[in-house]
Amino acid sequence: MVSSGLLFSERKRVAVAIELVTNPFLIVLDEPTSGLDSRAALHLVKLLRREAQSGKTVLCSVHQPSSELFSQFDRMIFMHEGAPIYSGPVTKLKPYLNRLNVDVPKYVNPADLLTRIVLHPES
Repeated sequence: MVSSGLLFSERKRVAVAIELVTNPFLIVLDEPTSGLDSRAALHLVKLLRREAQSGKTVLCSVHQPSSELFSQFDRMIFMHEGAPIYSGPVTKLKPYLNRLNVDVPKYVNPADLLTRIVLHPES
């Protein structure tokens, strides 16, 4: 196997860049941050956010986003076993959980908390 000389994170960014060169109006990415370190993941999501702010529709699946990464998204759909658990603005997730009598501590990522509740409801 011939090595390209690029790191995994660089190859991933190049793959995204190649897709963006065509100036698509819809960008769909499956786990674009997987395998990236937190800095590279945040850089990529900020790039995608700029694309969205320019009028493009950006849709991506992200498992276990850091709180910094999570805050970059406008809307989310949280799904479990194919069913939506929450769909709406990222900024409304914490109030949604509060209405369900779930306290979101100050320094806890609401996406992590929702994941724990859904996967381990007894804890």
